[in-house]
Amino acid sequence: MSETKVPGLNVRITSKSQLDNIKKVAITKPGQQALFLELDQNRPLAGIIQDICEKWGIMQPEEYAIQFSDSNKQQIYITERSRLDISNGDVLVLSPSPAKTAKEVYITLKEGKPEEKMGAMEKLSRLSADITFAMEFITNEGLDLIKQFVRDSKFHGEPMAYLLKSFVNLMEHGVVSWDTIEPEFTKKVTDYVSSPKHGNKIIQPSLEILESVILNSTQLSKHKEVEQQVTPEKINCHLNTPELQKNALALLNALFTKASPDKKRKINASIQNKAFRNVLVTNVLNTSRTIGSEMGHQLYCLQTLMLNMYETRMNTPADPDDPNVQKQIDSLTKICFDVDNETAQSGNRKSTLYRKLGFQDQSNPGNDFSLNTPPGLLALDNICYFSNKYQESCVKVVLENCTRADEHDCPFIKASIMLTKTLCEILRIGEPPQEEETAYYPMLFSHDKPFEEFFCICIQLLNKTWREMRASMEDFPKVLGVAKEQITRALQNQPPTFDAFRVRLNQLTYAEIIRLWERERKSKEEDQAQAAPIIELRKMITPEMKELIRQQRLNYLIEGSKFPKYTTRGRTKEKYWQWKLTPNLKAFHYGDCAENDNLPLEKLNNKLPVSDIKSFVTGRDCPHIKDKKEKTRMMTTTSFAIQHVNSDTNDMYCFVAKDEVEFDMWTDGLNVLLGHEMRSTQMYKDLNMLLDMEIRIRLLDAEGIAIPNEPPPIPPEPENYDFAFPEL
Repeated sequence: MSETKVPGLNVRITSKSQLDNIKKVAITKPGQQALFLELDQNRPLAGIIQDICEKWGIMQPEEYAIQFSDSNKQQIYITERSRLDISNGDVLVLSPSPAKTAKEVYITLKEGKPEEKMGAMEKLSRLSADITFAMEFITNEGLDLIKQFVRDSKFHGEPMAYLLKSFVNLMEHGVVSWDTIEPEFTKKVTDYVSSPKHGNKIIQPSLEILESVILNSTQLSKHKEVEQQVTPEKINCHLNTPELQKNALALLNALFTKASPDKKRKINASIQNKAFRNVLVTNVLNTSRTIGSEMGHQLYCLQTLMLNMYETRMNTPADPDDPNVQKQIDSLTKICFDVDNETAQSGNRKSTLYRKLGFQDQSNPGNDFSLNTPPGLLALDNICYFSNKYQESCVKVVLENCTRADEHDCPFIKASIMLTKTLCEILRIGEPPQEEETAYYPMLFSHDKPFEEFFCICIQLLNKTWREMRASMEDFPKVLGVAKEQITRALQNQPPTFDAFRVRLNQLTYAEIIRLWERERKSKEEDQAQAAPIIELRKMITPEMKELIRQQRLNYLIEGSKFPKYTTRGRTKEKYWQWKLTPNLKAFHYGDCAENDNLPLEKLNNKLPVSDIKSFVTGRDCPHIKDKKEKTRMMTTTSFAIQHVNSDTNDMYCFVAKDEVEFDMWTDGLNVLLGHEMRSTQMYKDLNMLLDMEIRIRLLDAEGIAIPNEPPPIPPEPENYDFAFPEL
């Protein structure tokens, strides 16, 4: 802070950076009157604490620290690193230092009376979330003491809940490895999870501990300890309790993620069990409670792990010589065409049926599921499921395509293979769960064969969209793209059941998708048009576009027009005249003509030099309609008259254009020739169209890139220009 002398005044000038480093706060301590300080962030904390202790007469300031009083702060004790979180108006608390507090809590837990231990446990559950305190407590072997208490079951109920919560907080700092957890400790925690009688306050941190053991321990034996004791069925019972649902699903996902392939199949079978699904749907998905982002992430992870069980079949090509593959294809043929195996034995008959089904390789149809991998065997599984469970719908789809002309036939097998691949992309089958992702679909938890049911609805949609688009084989990629858009949009509503999903798809017809695309395109263009760089670009290219319009108007006049012949007294019956501008823009040539004539320039004998045009008038100012009693709106809006420099207003060349477009073309052209601005409605339409098209063309290379409102800052000049080579 500096001081400037001004006659009669002492003005203290404080820089902005100095003000930013000063925080106005209150310091409190039980039994002391609050202090209001201007805390200088440039001073060491130790010096600030020493000053506070001196004001209150407290000895040994090194045994004290400052805390945030806000319980929502992640860090409780203020350190040199966390002091940046101090804001103006904060209320801070002078308290014993983390080292002193950690030692006191440890001694109380080990040697204190029961009521003292209870207070120490509650205090520990709060302070253990602070990294500074946690480091001191772990250094004092406090973590080992907690593990001993849990193993020995010395405490029950609320004290044990405090201990388990403290353990979770201490381990989350990542100071101690999860590999150090003893089997006896894990066994005790699994007992808490396996029995609901212990209460939510104990079960909730126990679920967190087991999840962390699974995810963070590098020792496979520790995973097995949990797997053997905690089954999906035991976890399922905790889904009945709202406070435990998120942690229960998190533990289930951890077990699912780290399990061996065989164990994953068993876990998946348990999840697909009707009893498990009923609990999940009833108590988690179909409740009035809002599902938060953390719960949504756990549901997304469970969905992803379930769907990834299809990955093996998706990446496995069919063996064309496998009897089971051929048997499935024969069964499909029999269902769709109602033929027995003997009827379909002949080679020609088989090839015909395979062609009607849409196989590419009609001599050995199994190759279709071999060459197209992914989706490989998964596509065959879907087709067989559809034909067996929804036989009538399957036959309808196949026969409908058989009755179409060959060029409009939608090959069922090819469509099923490509659709299966598309559905795998939409649901990201084969990809691990993503951090922070929350996109889950409740309907997938409502059925034991979720992907197969999903396919059965979507293959019927694809057939319907094909019909609506009147598609041919060349349109196959386009139809598949539209179907993908329909499916993706239907999933955005998170349909609770497959029936709701089907209803939403029926609403998203091809015509509706086109309408939505058009609306989104217009909205995007409108948003882009409001961006400062686009507005500046429009201004920059407007003169160029206006020049194009001027040239077009002059070319229109050069091409010429035929008008009904008018004089100042009115219409000359059944007479027409033609007017054309010379290519050098010096004069108009005109002459009488028949209604259907289009005379060349050299046959128009009359001439009006542009330099002899004084002005022109339009609408009601034209002499040939000014005094007319019967004048239509059309005449009023399409009439104009040219005045010669040597004539008065009663002796003018009078015109009535055939429509407003021709009127705008001529009036714009005349304004250009006379050196005036074009002002017609058509000119503004053309200008906007040209500007929009030009901007779209210029932005093609920026497709998908967000356009900033402000240009990036210009970098500072280099210190020197030694890198420049003028001679080059």
